[in-house]
Amino acid sequence: MSDEPSSRRQRAYRRGHRSEWLAALALTLKGYRVLARRYRTRNGEIDLIARRGDLVAFVEVKARPTLAAAMEAVGPLAQRRIEAAADTWLSRQADFGRLSIRFDLVAVLPRRWPVHVENAFFGRGR
Repeated sequence: MSDEPSSRRQRAYRRGHRSEWLAALALTLKGYRVLARRYRTRNGEIDLIARRGDLVAFVEVKARPTLAAAMEAVGPLAQRRIEAAADTWLSRQADFGRLSIRFDLVAVLPRRWPVHVENAFFGRGR
């Protein structure tokens, strides 16, 4: 039984990867180009960074039973972490000045196509 937490972690890790893959596919079919997956910084991680024209969407992916549960799972602390990582990514872009940014959510729900929620939250001062 000592490996039970480990196997649970592995299942959650696989579910996360599968959810991010589905979310990336859904965004690609909507005309976005996925620039990064699991973008990590010292300040936090962004599940997906996607671009369509001059719009860059920083996307949090949540696999939950309902859309409401997915929305609630992105609390203030997670929002700050995503914003800090987004600031790091943006500071490294040559065309930073002409980019519009948005913080989105893709909810991966059981037996449904992923739900893309634009402007799931607003970054500070944006």
